[in-house]
Amino acid sequence: MRVGRMLGAALLVAALTVTGPAAHASAGPPPVKMRVATYNIAAGAGVGGFDLDRTAAAIRETHADVVGLQEVDVHWSARSEWRDTATELARRLHMRVRFAPIYSLDPLTPGEPRREYGVAVLSHFPIVSFENHDITRLSTQDPDPVPEPAPGFGEAIVRARGALLHVYVTHLDYRPDPSVRATQAHETVQIMGEDGRRAPQLLLGDLNAEAGAPELASLWTHLVDGYGSVGTPPGLTYPAAEPVKRIDFVCGANVGVHRAVVPDSTLATQASDHRPVYADITVPRKRH
Repeated sequence: MRVGRMLGAALLVAALTVTGPAAHASAGPPPVKMRVATYNIAAGAGVGGFDLDRTAAAIRETHADVVGLQEVDVHWSARSEWRDTATELARRLHMRVRFAPIYSLDPLTPGEPRREYGVAVLSHFPIVSFENHDITRLSTQDPDPVPEPAPGFGEAIVRARGALLHVYVTHLDYRPDPSVRATQAHETVQIMGEDGRRAPQLLLGDLNAEAGAPELASLWTHLVDGYGSVGTPPGLTYPAAEPVKRIDFVCGANVGVHRAVVPDSTLATQASDHRPVYADITVPRKRH
């Protein structure tokens, strides 16, 4: 009986996450089903060190159609063997990729590729456009940083079987002082608001705070926390081996969220210091 009540409540909440055109899907074409995920890959390093094949396997295990990645190295440093981890993961997974650097530095050796670090979107569906937005950041490359605009808030528009989905990927500030995260959350809502109130949207990311943190409150005026709505508590994601916090999120607006999972497989607990989160969603098709 208890299971039945829980399932009913989850389905009700999932239905309530659909707003805008999705709320009237019965009057138009059926929505598109897909699986999406977020994953802080720790530059491909987990238990035992760097292993990009293991990172790819952990992503593959989610069976996600669209994935937002954080802590992505592109020729960044020796920790990831100076490799372009974004492109290599896309190749291994047979997915499209777009990369949004937070930092883009001159190479240590003239003529070598630029050293870059940031976030990325992987997609089995075509990516029709991509933008790297600025939000307020404290640089980790400056010994005495001040809050200032910097890139690394990626937005991909994905076309999936007649649906257009805005996929945002973010990595918020990690420091104990929540003030920069609060500013980042506010700016996130402002940027996402430019898509229009009916646009299907996802926010995938490592928010470095739990859902109830005051600095994230502005996000929930625009977005639904997928796992918080339909997942089975507690859904902890960090640290991966023995997690004590839920700081990795799949959030949506104008989409249906029907299932959300934090896996506990060997890959999920060893490939990074974060666990991935995936969700099954529906996206309204664009009407003509």
